[in-house]
Amino acid sequence: MSQFAINLLFVGASFALYIGIAIWARAGSTKDFYVAGGGVHPITNGMATAADWMSAASFISMAGLLASGGYANSSFLMGWTGGYVILAMLLAPYLRKFGKFTVPDFIGDRFYSNTARLVAVICLVVASITYVIGQMTGAGVAFSRFLEVSNTWGIWIAAAIVFLYAVFGGMKGITYTQVAQYIVLIIAYTIPAVFIAMQLTGNPIPMFGMFSTHSESGVPLLVKLNEVLNELGFRDYTADVSNKLNMVLFTLSLMVGTAGLPHVIIRFFTVPKVADARWSAGWALVFIALLYLTAPAVASMARLNLMTTVYPEAAGQVESYEDAMTNPLAYEQRPEWIRTWEETGLITYTDRNDDGRIQLYNDGNEDFAETAAERGWEGSELEVNNDILVLANPEIANLPGWVIGLIAAGGIAAALSTAAGLLLAISSAISHDLIKTMINPKITEKGEMLAARISMAGAILLATYLGLNPPGFAAQTVALAFGIAGASLFPALMMGIFSKRVNNKGAVAGMLTGLLLTLLYIFTYLGWLFIPGTNMLPNTPDNWILGVSPLSFGAVGAIFNFAVAFLVSNATEEPPQEIQDLVESVRYPKGAGVATGH
Repeated sequence: MSQFAINLLFVGASFALYIGIAIWARAGSTKDFYVAGGGVHPITNGMATAADWMSAASFISMAGLLASGGYANSSFLMGWTGGYVILAMLLAPYLRKFGKFTVPDFIGDRFYSNTARLVAVICLVVASITYVIGQMTGAGVAFSRFLEVSNTWGIWIAAAIVFLYAVFGGMKGITYTQVAQYIVLIIAYTIPAVFIAMQLTGNPIPMFGMFSTHSESGVPLLVKLNEVLNELGFRDYTADVSNKLNMVLFTLSLMVGTAGLPHVIIRFFTVPKVADARWSAGWALVFIALLYLTAPAVASMARLNLMTTVYPEAAGQVESYEDAMTNPLAYEQRPEWIRTWEETGLITYTDRNDDGRIQLYNDGNEDFAETAAERGWEGSELEVNNDILVLANPEIANLPGWVIGLIAAGGIAAALSTAAGLLLAISSAISHDLIKTMINPKITEKGEMLAARISMAGAILLATYLGLNPPGFAAQTVALAFGIAGASLFPALMMGIFSKRVNNKGAVAGMLTGLLLTLLYIFTYLGWLFIPGTNMLPNTPDNWILGVSPLSFGAVGAIFNFAVAFLVSNATEEPPQEIQDLVESVRYPKGAGVATGH
């Protein structure tokens, strides 16, 4: 059986499973559509939350970023994991006790203002659409390779699949679909990692293999990787970062953005009780850890595999690498996996010195330019998209065809699971918080369901269009979404729970300040509405204010949000006494009712 047929079998079977579950669990009411009826078991919800959480950015792109940047990109791991802990400990139980199943619902009632509700809807939609762009980007990468279509067609196919099971199934269908997707993606991620760890180190546990000895050369794997990279002008894989401020702000931005993103918060309303919300958060952390502990090992091994594919003699070398580096792989002898990924356009080769061989090195390193010239190199000739490394890993390591098919299904599952959760958050914000609560309170349940499905379909089309020209790799695009959510929604949620003094005027002023300031900074470097060529300054460190990248600015926006909200609140009247009593009651565990307002 051909590899294409194997891929089609695995991907097709997973699609049939997802759509079948969506039909079986089809939402029959708004309660089913928004919160899956409110009766999901904590372990089931924990698994669904983990799938919702581990998007294309986690499965496809995070290891690719770690592979390309090493320790410097570990902020993605630290930020997302730390943020989930904040969400689980400081937000989820209290929001569940409050009883409103959407973020704008909580903000609108807590700050007794439809203006605050409207601003929250805008913040939620902007952050979620940006997040979905990243999922579409990742899904396009997976589909383009494994279904052997263009990246553009890959994105449109992903959009069609999400439409089928998310629009009809709602939260009830999405919940059980995500359980299946988690099982698929975690198996798909760990099995190739075990194979590759065994091949490179003899240790079957990837996270231990990363710190084990490289079998072929007899030196520690990370030491081997550093040596190979140094010989090609790259910095050490384990090197520290030069700009600690930017790293701290980026980690913080991901943390507060994590806690402010609505698609995970909604999940805590699908369980019957507040205690179940805490338990499902704990279970989700266990399920998330299985992938997050494996990702750094996958990244380091993928980078070493790539380099020793281009420079085969470097794999067994332990002393002088000179001969190995001057004898790179001939282009005509490139392995099959490079040929197949070239067809997607995500790997490109340009023979700059007309020698018929592949040179891959850091041609941006001025200190290495003399060495490159001595070797007759005139520029790095292989461009490899970061987002393909995890998906290509089984092929690089010559693993069986069924493993490649499995990781195809896993990568697609990761992208689609999070996209579905985000689209549900968008649709509920528009249909429930905007239309039912503010525009037409008398709308029937049937009309509200129709509005939710139409808004979800519109969001899919918009995200797909933007996904065709994303502002970065999948994980980078997702990081922008986290920054937007962290700068706008997170402070309002925290102040709404833990401060009785913050009023409606302060909350609105804070959210608008955080949102607009962050968007202005991001668009300055990445283009207005992410449209290529519309940026006002080049997105390079020398143009960033105080060295703070657009990916890191969410933390700064959050600080301004808190400051403005407190200043405006203290300069105006106190919230009504009943609102202060409400805040007091939410913080103390005296029980909670079912989700209301639907």
